[in-house]
This record gives sequence, structure tokens and C-alpha cells, in this order.
Amino acid sequence: MIQAAIFDLGSTLLRFEGDWEAVIQEGRRALVRSLLSMGLPIDGLDFADAFHHEMEASLRERQEDFVERPAGSVLRKVIRQYGIPEVSDELVRRALKDMFEISEGHWILMPDVHAVLRELQSDGLRLGVISNASDTDDVNRLIDGSDLRDYFDPILISAEVGRRKPDPRLFNTVLRDWSLAPDQVVMIGDTLSHDILGAQNAGLRNIWLTAQADSALNRAYAGRIVPEAVASALREVPSLIRQMSAG
Repeated sequence: MIQAAIFDLGSTLLRFEGDWEAVIQEGRRALVRSLLSMGLPIDGLDFADAFHHEMEASLRERQEDFVERPAGSVLRKVIRQYGIPEVSDELVRRALKDMFEISEGHWILMPDVHAVLRELQSDGLRLGVISNASDTDDVNRLIDGSDLRDYFDPILISAEVGRRKPDPRLFNTVLRDWSLAPDQVVMIGDTLSHDILGAQNAGLRNIWLTAQADSALNRAYAGRIVPEAVASALREVPSLIRQMSAG
């Protein structure tokens, strides 16, 4: 019987509205403005390009080894390339906040999120979140800004724990916290190679949410990673979980 559910965050509970590349570019410009305002001797355009390059390299690497490389460590690396050996934690936090606030304004709740989560709680399920993300503060602001925090315990963010889905250790951490067996927990997420494969590697039940799942990454794994169940919208999730429990 299913006793708990773990959710992904981006494109599962929240969806992005807008031109992703344009928003990310504006975020990098905000990062540069923030660093300049704090007195760092950098060339703005050159720094933005260098940061973009390092973030892209980090993305490729973490897709291979599932080790999270937080945005803060990437930023420090680029700053060192300018001959600035050390900056304060506060400077890094402030600059990243200014950058991520640009994209945070484009994340909105998926339809029916609160109704679905309340329904699952009324069914007696415990709820948690595992999110692959490069900045812990960014995720926490998104969660709090959407009034989601009270539903979930625990909330695991890869930037904080150092590992990314599909590493089964993330899922095993939640299982230990809940003292539940893998087949008593279902994972709901939009990414086959992160959410579904990770759940399967850890022995969890799994539901692929396809509402925001049309991506090159998912197309690359179509037919190779086969989810246990598929939901086209969040409102289908409670009934699917009941069917799993009954089965």
C-alpha cells in the first residue's frame, strides 16, 4: 500500500512561463550588475560569457556523474579567473539572489497543485520533495513564494546535499527518514532520466507527469526508461496512487 509520495519541483509542481534563454541571459546581466555594484573589478560582458561557459560545463558534468556543482562554487571559480582570490559568502549570496530573482518571477504553480496536495494528505499520505537545482536559496524562495512548504517534509535540494537524481541515495535518505519500504512510496516527476530512473533504481513506485515533459532530454530516453504509470495532469495523480495501492 502506498503511504507516501515524493514530488519533483520544476515542471511538476511549478511551471516556467516565458522565453527561457532570454530570461537566463537577463539573469546573467543582473548578476554582473550586482557584482559591479559591490566593487568587483570585472569586465561585464566578458564575465557574463565566462560564467555562462562554466555553468554549461557544470551542467554537462553533472549529467554524467550526478554530483551537484552549486552555482555559488561556479561563480567563485569565475571570480578567481579575474585574479580575485576570495570573496565573502554574503557577496556570493547577494549576487546569486539578484540573478535568480529574474527567473523566479517566471515560475508559477501548475494547475490544481494545492487541491491535489490536500487530497493526498487527506488520503493519509506523507509528502516530500527532491529537487535537482544549483542553488538552495533559489529553490527555497520558490517554495515559500508558492505556499508549498507546509505540505512537505523532507525537502531535499541537490545543491544542499551534493548529489542529483537519479542517484538512489537521495531517495534512500527519504525512505530512512520515513521508515518506509521502497514499494510504499511513489515518485512523481517530469524527467525520465532523473525522476523515473532514480525512483526505479531505488525500488520506488513511479508516475511520469507529462504536462511539461516535452523536452529533448525526455525524447532521448523515450522507450528506454518506461514509467510504471503516466499522468497528463497533476489532478490525475491521486487516483493513480489509489489504483497502485489497491493493486
